[in-house]
Amino acid sequence: MAILLGALTVLGFAPYYLFWLPWLTLAGLLGLWQAARTTGQVFKIGLAFGLGLYCVGIYWIYISLHDFGGMPWWFAGFSTFCLCAFMALFPAVAGYLAKRLGNLLWVAPVLWAVSDWVRSWIFTGFPWLTLGYSQAPSSPLVGFLPVIGVYGVSALTAGISASLVCAWLHAAHRLRALMLTVGLLVTGSLLAFIPWSQPVGQPISVALLQGNISQTIKWSPEQAERTLRQYLDMVRMAEAKLIILPETALPILAEQIDPSYMAALKQHALSQQGDILLGVVEAKNNNYYNSAISIGASPGQAYSKSHLVPFGEYIPLKSVFGWIYRDWLHMPLSDLSRGTSRKPLQIAGQKVGVNICYEDVFGEEIALQLPEAELLVNISNDAWYGRSFAAEQHMQFSQVRAIETGRMVLRSTNTGATAIIGHDGQVRQHAPHDDGLILVGKAQSYQGTTPYVRWGNTLFILLSVIALAAAVRYKAKA
Repeated sequence: MAILLGALTVLGFAPYYLFWLPWLTLAGLLGLWQAARTTGQVFKIGLAFGLGLYCVGIYWIYISLHDFGGMPWWFAGFSTFCLCAFMALFPAVAGYLAKRLGNLLWVAPVLWAVSDWVRSWIFTGFPWLTLGYSQAPSSPLVGFLPVIGVYGVSALTAGISASLVCAWLHAAHRLRALMLTVGLLVTGSLLAFIPWSQPVGQPISVALLQGNISQTIKWSPEQAERTLRQYLDMVRMAEAKLIILPETALPILAEQIDPSYMAALKQHALSQQGDILLGVVEAKNNNYYNSAISIGASPGQAYSKSHLVPFGEYIPLKSVFGWIYRDWLHMPLSDLSRGTSRKPLQIAGQKVGVNICYEDVFGEEIALQLPEAELLVNISNDAWYGRSFAAEQHMQFSQVRAIETGRMVLRSTNTGATAIIGHDGQVRQHAPHDDGLILVGKAQSYQGTTPYVRWGNTLFILLSVIALAAAVRYKAKA
């Protein structure tokens, strides 16, 4: 039952967006925890729930390792399962500690959210399927995102589940539990009406290029010239003040690009009185960087990715794991260096906060470019995950970043999900996946500071400490 409940929870996230379903599946989990007699049973139930959640929710890791990374099927499957099992430990430990502290329905939602937060930074972090993301963009709880961020919303989501269980199991507390649920939903709905940010200037025209270059040939020398020509043709067809190409759109080093090619890009940008932002790998002092560089009317600028993917963009403990890359994996750019600057780029007359690929999973890091940044841009390449729902899940992170910061988000990707996202988290335009095209639209810059931008995760952590301290004190008195 726990495995099934965990698997069903995935439907709460993109591309399904059934935000109410995690309220029910977590209520089922909390009911199982409440009925368990020992902490050991609670741990096992939590582990089973986590395995169901992550084995279904991030199965696409196998695709990147086997289909595109070249890893043998059995080792790719084993590696994917190990990652899922590791992630499943977090809900298991949360339940175990909640049972130890007593008053499980009060403590478990807080510990669940704290475990989501810990997962965002331990071993550089992998906060995929953090519970709070399931509420974006349509749940009444999204009004809390600009205040306490996605981890705070994780706690409130689990809190609704706990209230439902309390109402079901304890008739004496039923009214108060239901009033708490209604209170959270009404408060979240009212908070959503607060204009945390205000539009500044006039909207600008934007063009987001989706090249749809197959990952199997993206880095082959024979394909490089065709890719360069394709993107140049697409740029010339794009009529917009800000033209954005995906992550590593050009499959050669920036220093190896023919000057005449760059001149052609700049000429078109100048004809549009704007700039082009393109993803490319830069080589500096024998180091390689996953970068976004600008070309056009504004002075040339660059942003280099600072939060790299372990085992994807750099090799942790190279002396231990290097043999995997040498003997099995055939992943390009697997040993990059980190960028250091997090300043917005001044391009197309806007202050643009750029992030690359899964950097937008880390809200506290995106907030470092605010409130200066007036517009957010994410360039990605989720072609590594085939036709799975990984790209849609990734876009949901961008939707949460838009709500947390009160900024529009422009997403330019290789195969999807290329989209224009409003400052309210709603997708204004969404390009079809697995198709080469140009998504043209308007982007509005915003100014203002949300409480989350000001405080980051500090408020969530403070409230969690207070709640857990109260639970410990209550147990000591009992």
